[in-house]
Amino acid sequence: MRRLFPSNTVAIYMARLFLVRTFAILFALVLVLQALDLLSESGKILAQPGNGQAQVLQYVSLRTPQIIARFLPFSVLLGTILTLTQLNQNSEIISLKAGGLSAHQVLAPLILASFGVAAVSFAFNERVVARATATLDAWQHVDFGPMPVDRGNRTNVWVRDGENLIQAREVSGRGEATQLRGITVYTRDGATLRTLATAQTGRRDGGAWRVDGVDEFTVATGKRQHLGAIRVAGGVRPDQFTLQNVSADGLSFAQLSTAIADLKEAGRPTKALEGSLWHKLSGPLSAVLMPLLAAVAAFGVARSGKLFVRAVIGMALGFTYFVADNFALAMGNLGAYPPFLAAWAPFLLFFLIGEAVLIRTEE
Repeated sequence: MRRLFPSNTVAIYMARLFLVRTFAILFALVLVLQALDLLSESGKILAQPGNGQAQVLQYVSLRTPQIIARFLPFSVLLGTILTLTQLNQNSEIISLKAGGLSAHQVLAPLILASFGVAAVSFAFNERVVARATATLDAWQHVDFGPMPVDRGNRTNVWVRDGENLIQAREVSGRGEATQLRGITVYTRDGATLRTLATAQTGRRDGGAWRVDGVDEFTVATGKRQHLGAIRVAGGVRPDQFTLQNVSADGLSFAQLSTAIADLKEAGRPTKALEGSLWHKLSGPLSAVLMPLLAAVAAFGVARSGKLFVRAVIGMALGFTYFVADNFALAMGNLGAYPPFLAAWAPFLLFFLIGEAVLIRTEE
């Protein structure tokens, strides 16, 4: 039985070439794209009174993980093409095949290394990117003003109770233990505002909400009165406060899964979030596809003059995958594709395409 991999020396040599080129390209991409992004955002950051170099560097520290996560698969694609092109030009691929190795055995070290890249990418997304995204979103919501303290609470939540509107500055807890702070109740008659009531705190009380420290302003008379504690919003459920604006990018896999379960229990639509949940797995795994899609650059005689064409074909296959992946995810968000299909169909389709091209041309 033939070994799956070439010798340990050759496997380590190929994996090292692949990883060095991949992360070198990633570093260059992040450096250029972060500089361009900073040019467009630095004016907004410095426009806030009191902001300076520290806030600009803080923005860079939050934005860089997002750029890394987005462009790591592109870097894997380009790193694979450069690695295989060099091996082909130096006739190393021909030597490996002359030694009895199949095309799949030649690619095996790169595929194994790409599995490692996918695992690192998933862990990085879970531990760093999700937190950075949530913090940056909260900072942008206050126009790069004083950074809100992240305690895991929801902020600036609006809900509707019939014609009335309720705003809560901060919401904590879940279910019947939900707590509200900084409450404003807008009582309306059609499009006309009748009263505006502000309260310090609120909590669930039976089928309604008990709010304490209420001051009410009547628009028609211009009078203000202190009401103490009253019950409001009998038609508003706790999940309407706690499940507002669920951002898939700002949550880890476990957190997003919990949010989806809460939304389902509340009878809310979750298909778009389910697609994003599955994509948290299929996205990092796209790195494993890149050696297969770029393999067309590895084979063929370099001196035939078609090596550049082969490299372009490999690049085109890789970029086509990214277009198809984004398209499928958008269709999933619109409800046109089932969530699982939206996340995994491009991966499976291009895996079969890569295998077909490789088997047809080299095996």
